[in-house]
Amino acid sequence: MFSLFKKFKEGLTKTFSAIAAKTHGLFGGRKIDTASLDELEEALYTADFGVDTTTEILEEIKMAYRKDATLQGRQAAEIGAAVLRRVMAGSEGKLVLENASGGRVPPFNPQVIAMIGVNGSGKTTTTAKLAYKLKADGQTVMLAACDTFRAAAVEQLKSWATRLDLEIVASHTGADSAAVAFDAWQAAKARQRDWLIVDTAGRLHTKSNLMEELAKIRRVLQKHDPVAPQHRWLVVDGTLGSNSIEQAKVFHQSFGLTGLVVTKLDGTSRGGAIVGIYRQLKIPIYFIGLGEQPDDLQPFSVENYARAVFGLEAV
Repeated sequence: MFSLFKKFKEGLTKTFSAIAAKTHGLFGGRKIDTASLDELEEALYTADFGVDTTTEILEEIKMAYRKDATLQGRQAAEIGAAVLRRVMAGSEGKLVLENASGGRVPPFNPQVIAMIGVNGSGKTTTTAKLAYKLKADGQTVMLAACDTFRAAAVEQLKSWATRLDLEIVASHTGADSAAVAFDAWQAAKARQRDWLIVDTAGRLHTKSNLMEELAKIRRVLQKHDPVAPQHRWLVVDGTLGSNSIEQAKVFHQSFGLTGLVVTKLDGTSRGGAIVGIYRQLKIPIYFIGLGEQPDDLQPFSVENYARAVFGLEAV
């Protein structure tokens, strides 16, 4: 538990450091006063927590301050973390293997995760890291390199597969992505793999031809299994902050998202955006990216997130 929290704390250092700098180390032990409350408000906006969450945090801290004028910054941090826990209740996505190959009665069907997102979100890298994590947890995984639109995307995923010793079904740039998905599903079923993770072409939500290609992949998979893909996850670049919300809304309307993966949180001071995204969409967050290494993709934890952004220690 402590090592996992350490990853959150290290991965969210930029967000906490930005808040600490704007509040002049408020959470290090300073006493709350009117000036520090103004500083905190600005810091929370800058970190992209948004109007609603910032207002709730400030109101609760002000209420505590009115009751106790000796309120310390550390106590204010605990209040802020408590508000985040409340606001983010229900946001933790739990990935459960429903059809484990070890005990399932035939016919066996793999569980399918479709990874969706715009170019630059870290989608292909995240696909490989997710497969690595599931494999490390003792589950069997196959990758489908269905991003045949972007030059070098297939080679990128194949390179990751080689590096992490993962099974992959791939074709070439320009190939029919739905045909690759079809072949990958058949291979995953034949080898009784627990998971098939499909890396789809990065697309802007305004590109109708690529959105149709996504729908085609889904139709092909449903010829095999009417409920596939069971998981439809949008990979969101955490450095975009609240700008990613509209993008996510369109993908949700078009494809019925079941989950989010928020990447690159280690590279931004706007880590509060994850709260706004959840408040707007109410789509569970399964994983967050806290670094470049394969094991830096971690299951989202509200407790660890809330304590890390306010510089608190693990409980």
